[in-house]
Amino acid sequence: MVRDLLELYTTVVRAVPELVLILLLYYAGTDLLNRALEAMGYARVDISGLVAGIVSLGFVQGAYSTEVLRGAILAVPQGQIEAARAYGMSPWLLMRRITLPAMLPFAIPGLANLWLIATKDTALLAVVGFNELTLATRQAAGTTKAYFTFFMAAGALYLLLTLFSEVIIGRIENWARRGLPPVTEGR
Repeated sequence: MVRDLLELYTTVVRAVPELVLILLLYYAGTDLLNRALEAMGYARVDISGLVAGIVSLGFVQGAYSTEVLRGAILAVPQGQIEAARAYGMSPWLLMRRITLPAMLPFAIPGLANLWLIATKDTALLAVVGFNELTLATRQAAGTTKAYFTFFMAAGALYLLLTLFSEVIIGRIENWARRGLPPVTEGR
């Protein structure tokens, strides 16, 4: 049953656009939470755009991350897992010594991609009143009428954040792939 619920979660979240989920979690989620609190005798709460944004993006990215991790675990050669079990390793020790090190090189590229997507998806949080870079850019550009300047600056900031992230992720990926043959890009 838990497996079915988790599969339903990943299927629904991956099928519905992020903007719709953000609006649904912010407005309907806040209403549902306040109704539950009132039913239990507690006062209503006001959810800020920041909290709604963190929960919404976490909810969405969690569904995609589980699929990346599932695929990475499935990429671990079954023979390694069988050998560890034959040696009598406990499930925890097997996970720590065999599965995690073997799956990491497969998981990092997908998780890195999700990190970059989440970084750009923060622009969607402007719809729930979270004052992030895109909303601040739009407000500044609207005030000064220098749309090109402000949106180019915002694009440059996103580009710098992406380039910095790629450097850090590249180092992590090289560390995780130590001892493995180098990856060649087929073109």
